[in-house]
Amino acid sequence: MSRNRLEVFSDAVFAVAITLLAMNLAVAGPGHGPLLHQVADHWPSFVVYLISFLTIGLIWVNHHPLIENVAVVDRTLALLNLVLMVFVVLIPGETATVGKYLALGGQDARVAVLMYTAAFMGMGLSFAGIFEWSMSSGRLRQRLPKRARWKARLQFGVASVLYLAAVAVAFVSPPVALAIIAAVPVYYIFERLPVIGPPAGDRQQ
Repeated sequence: MSRNRLEVFSDAVFAVAITLLAMNLAVAGPGHGPLLHQVADHWPSFVVYLISFLTIGLIWVNHHPLIENVAVVDRTLALLNLVLMVFVVLIPGETATVGKYLALGGQDARVAVLMYTAAFMGMGLSFAGIFEWSMSSGRLRQRLPKRARWKARLQFGVASVLYLAAVAVAFVSPPVALAIIAAVPVYYIFERLPVIGPPAGDRQQ
């Protein structure tokens, strides 16, 4: 399989998933009270939309340089990438579920946040799996120094720790668990992963 085919397919999945997120923002419409009240009641959908958009977007941003640096796209990488896409596609549905149930509270809100967290954890772990696969000898066009590899592993680990914390907190307070989930994309906005792309001369202009 060519690198271009893998990237085009992945970009299409990312684009569709992010587009589907916006479908959850529609309010009930005329006949269901003043528009401002409908928007105010719909606040969970707007909050989880932003969290989901930022998280998927950051995965997309880091996916490109990692795949670009891979020397050969083989069957194993293609399958690992499919696992990543499974969780990316799940996120819009889980985002809609949280938007509907968070404000209601109770058991349903806890279950919704747990399902939401599970989708993100699966996406993060599968991306980390692609990174680990790429670390084997001969799989990268430009190898990372050993120190940079461990730094990247620690950075990936932060998301897993926060998601596990969100799972525990969700049983007590789903809104607080959602705040913990929101901390993940905020962290990765400021804490950049090591450069994992090919040398500048190898990049397409």
